[in-house]
Amino acid sequence: MQYALLIYWDESTRDRRTEEEAQAIYSEYFAIFDTPGVLGGQGLQPVADATTVRVQNGETLLTDGPFIDAKEHLGGFFLVDVEDLDAATAIAARIPALREGGAVEVRPIMEQRPR
Repeated sequence: MQYALLIYWDESTRDRRTEEEAQAIYSEYFAIFDTPGVLGGQGLQPVADATTVRVQNGETLLTDGPFIDAKEHLGGFFLVDVEDLDAATAIAARIPALREGGAVEVRPIMEQRPR
């Protein structure tokens, strides 16, 4: 079954790392890609670079920044194809953002078939 591992964290933790700490953390993230069942993933640019799109009364509205004002934001994701939720959560538990107060939401992917 496929799962999205959605990584939420406080971006300001990045600013408090030394260069050596940052490199060690990046190495941990890169090592996750070598885990059987990991199909891919990406980090996201800072939330300040986000644009939120809404449609109201047929008009498209663009707003700079995130959808909500929060301490933690979606910072990246992994896509995994593993046997079950236990296997997905085991991979999620290795994500370094957790040690910095972040959270990982493990969410099953909907199976959709073309019509």
